[in-house]
Amino acid sequence: MLGNLYREAGCLDRLSDTAQNALMNIVTIFLSVGTGLTMEAEKFLRYQTILIICLGLVAFAAGTALGCLFGQLMKIASGGKVNPLIGSAGVSAVPMAARVSQVVGQKANPSNFLLMHAMGPNVAGVIGTAVAAGTMLAMIGPAGK
Repeated sequence: MLGNLYREAGCLDRLSDTAQNALMNIVTIFLSVGTGLTMEAEKFLRYQTILIICLGLVAFAAGTALGCLFGQLMKIASGGKVNPLIGSAGVSAVPMAARVSQVVGQKANPSNFLLMHAMGPNVAGVIGTAVAAGTMLAMIGPAGK
């Protein structure tokens, strides 16, 4: 996010490049090493862990696909006034999903400015994820009980 801020400022090219590339890689390495040092293979490499990862992948793919379909539905319902690309930003990958919608939209038509419109469903995806997680925890209870 810091790299995005620097890039959008337009006058901090070196800082933007560093934050988006080298600094991001360094932080990722530190996080993965720090997390890896606290894990034991017997507790992590289990069937349940792999199942959770696969479930997350399916949920992310379904969220993106359904967002695209609902974006098309909104375009049809509005008579073509809504750009269907904003639907793909409905997943909770803030701000990357909105940025992808912006880049794809500008490739198709350079006069498209979708970033702020795509941030709406993007943040709504985060809120929806939090509500769904809270509801699930309330229904099944916290782990370990």
